[in-house]
Amino acid sequence: MKTTTGKLLWLTGALLALSAAAHAMEESPVDAVFHQAARPNLRSGIALIYDEQGQKPLFAKGEDNVVPIASITKLMTAMVVLDAHLPMDEMITLTRDDEDRYKRSRSRMRRGMTLPRGDLLKLALMASENRAAAALARTFPGGVATAVALMNAKARELGMSDTHFVDPTGLHSDNVSTAQDLVKLVLAARGYEQIHEATTSTAHSVDLGKNRQLHFRNTNPLVRSTSWEIGLSKTGYISEAGRCLVMETRISQRPVVIVLLDSWGKHTRVGDANRIRRWMENGLSRSATQRG
Repeated sequence: MKTTTGKLLWLTGALLALSAAAHAMEESPVDAVFHQAARPNLRSGIALIYDEQGQKPLFAKGEDNVVPIASITKLMTAMVVLDAHLPMDEMITLTRDDEDRYKRSRSRMRRGMTLPRGDLLKLALMASENRAAAALARTFPGGVATAVALMNAKARELGMSDTHFVDPTGLHSDNVSTAQDLVKLVLAARGYEQIHEATTSTAHSVDLGKNRQLHFRNTNPLVRSTSWEIGLSKTGYISEAGRCLVMETRISQRPVVIVLLDSWGKHTRVGDANRIRRWMENGLSRSATQRG
């Protein structure tokens, strides 16, 4: 009996040792540096740094919590509109139905304004204009209900199993997801050139006629910084979600997806993004020194 027990203990120890050895072999020198480094001091309630090259997280906090995502929703709205191949030059007039009667949010866009669908798409993504997103869904074939149904279908297609949408703007707190699911959303949205171009533009102006223009700026100030190389960006805010930010970017030539949710300070999400960049730059620098 003792001999059998001893063999079982030895076999268990050997298997654990082999598993640890295999894990060590899979872990690259860069991964090892990040795992050994002190965790970045992030102030967002939920954070995920996803390494596209290694296809794994470099850092995660609350990544599987299902939470409201506010205007990050608009990335899915844009993908569904673009998937439908609707004419971007079709003129759309804003109506009362596009106004937010749920949270009474403010907008610089007024009832009666007529803009090309392409401009509405850009303003929904870049300036996070709720009325622009609402108009995109209202004029979708089949209306808002069909657009939202397709948003949920697209989420399932992308494997976003903890994600659900009820409106195209993100104003409803029942639009929920996880940081893990949002990585999938960002990577999918990054493949659309119009979304890349819109979310990384610093500003956009729309022609109101009679020599009048309305100017909008990107809600993410980092796109105006020459020290950032951003492939996709989207902010969001409602009181239930806090301030949110997702980005696809390159840090020291390494492509990553950054997801920051539930940030309560006005500048916390931008501050956390900068803290992540410094953390990664320091880690990659140490890795290069060790290899050299």
